[in-house]
Amino acid sequence: MRNGRAMLILGMVVVLVTCPPLGTPPAAAAGKPGYPNTITWSGHTWQVKSSQSKVGPGPNYFSASTDNVWVDGEGRLHLKITYRNGRWSCAEIISSESFGYGTYVFDVASPVDDLDANVVLGLFTWSDKAAYNHREIDIEFARWRNPLDPTNAQYVVQPYDVAGHLVRWTLPSGASPTTHDFTWRAGRIDFGSFDLGGWSNSWTYAGSAVPKPGGENVRLNLWLSGGFAPSDGQEVEVVVNDFGFAP
Repeated sequence: MRNGRAMLILGMVVVLVTCPPLGTPPAAAAGKPGYPNTITWSGHTWQVKSSQSKVGPGPNYFSASTDNVWVDGEGRLHLKITYRNGRWSCAEIISSESFGYGTYVFDVASPVDDLDANVVLGLFTWSDKAAYNHREIDIEFARWRNPLDPTNAQYVVQPYDVAGHLVRWTLPSGASPTTHDFTWRAGRIDFGSFDLGGWSNSWTYAGSAVPKPGGENVRLNLWLSGGFAPSDGQEVEVVVNDFGFAP
């Protein structure tokens, strides 16, 4: 049972990352009005990804428009896939800090059990340097373009295509809000998810691919698998309450 750990993580979210409402509209952030280079959220500074051509993941266009990424008056992060001027644009933020070993906590406000089959929500670490498979540790919500897949989420230690590095699981319908975390330490990564109704899920990876820290950042993104438009043609928005970290 994860009840004890769930309470510990929940307490961590409250203590570490609860912050007062942000009254400054996102367009007031550094950069061109309406297209901020950075935002402040959960007590940290984040770069907003932007591209003029299709880039990974996907590939997709990524937009720094406040139509795609913004922090509302209650301090919640909004990530949105939009259709503007004949193209779909996705959303990603990148922490300015590198945290290393410790516990990473993502408190997701939106229901993410039934995202469009072409949509991916990623909560993960990434380094632009290729060592240790880019130090990528993932919690992802996606059906990878297969609407009939009964699973809708996965924990991953890259490379994903090596046996034992990925576990698929199902976030139950109606589980919202949900908290997702991983604790990264030497030789071991413990993943977990839970909601306030008592549901929980967990997985531990202790294989040889646990990366060592070194320059990785936290990223949250909402994107289209293969660059394919949502199958229903609708824009997609996800709201994240908080991010927290404890060494």
